[in-house]
Amino acid sequence: MGLLDNLKAKLAPAKDKVSDLAQQHGDKIQSGIDKAAKTVDERTKGKYSEKIQTGSGKAKGAMDRLAHKEGPEGTAGPGDTGTTGPGGIGPTGPGGTPPPAS
Repeated sequence: MGLLDNLKAKLAPAKDKVSDLAQQHGDKIQSGIDKAAKTVDERTKGKYSEKIQTGSGKAKGAMDRLAHKEGPEGTAGPGDTGTTGPGGIGPTGPGGTPPPAS
């Protein structure tokens, strides 16, 4: 095993714990991010409002990613509520139709 593999193996339990905490307290974390952003914006007198909004949005996105556990290879894990196509294969759009190709 390489150094990175060892590091990933040792950090996996911590990631699971953080993910569980993010799921349990997501609303409190989001509220805290909003309060912190508002306080910083007030203290800087709106000079960095756009950057503060961008940063708080990224922080909320990261928290959301932590709260939603992912399985191997970035696929959703147990409890996935995504829809699948016929036979449980692939995603579908509204009404069971495949989404438009990009």
